[in-house]
Amino acid sequence: MAIKGVYQLPLKEFKDVFNKHYAALCLFANQYVGDMDIAKDVVQEVFVKVWEQKTPFHSTTSIKSFLYTAVKNKSLDFLRSKYYQVNTALSKFDMEELETEGYFLREVVLTEVKTILAQAIQTLPKRCREIMLLSLKEYSNQTIAEKLGISVKTVIAQKRIAHEKLRPLLHGYFSFIAYLFIK
Repeated sequence: MAIKGVYQLPLKEFKDVFNKHYAALCLFANQYVGDMDIAKDVVQEVFVKVWEQKTPFHSTTSIKSFLYTAVKNKSLDFLRSKYYQVNTALSKFDMEELETEGYFLREVVLTEVKTILAQAIQTLPKRCREIMLLSLKEYSNQTIAEKLGISVKTVIAQKRIAHEKLRPLLHGYFSFIAYLFIK
């Protein structure tokens, strides 16, 4: 029986939420735990708990907020665990920083911006996409040209094409993307 005003996810919607948010939540958890395999485990544990407990939501928009908070809490639990404490030296100051609301909000914004940017880059033609991904890894035009076996002029031309195609897609996100590169 559902509580009035509370929304529980049916299986299909749960799968959709999982598919939509899993990758971003893994990136987010990795900012806390510093290991992508552990981050994936953390996110999977959160989704398993949501499913098993049939976690209620007040709306579909509250799901994302809940997931980020749950992943943060599960990540912090991992960092506080005896296993982690024995095998890693994390200072009290570092742990206090990770527990702050400011760190949490900054990492949510960064994760969301990275996800939006990655989705936009995936819409580019193959060569533009390859060049932009290498460029984001801070490779020089010369290095990109050598890696892909093309001329530097081609790299520059493809970057220009990519920028023209990305500009309208990312227009509303410019300030967030600028924040990502300032960090």
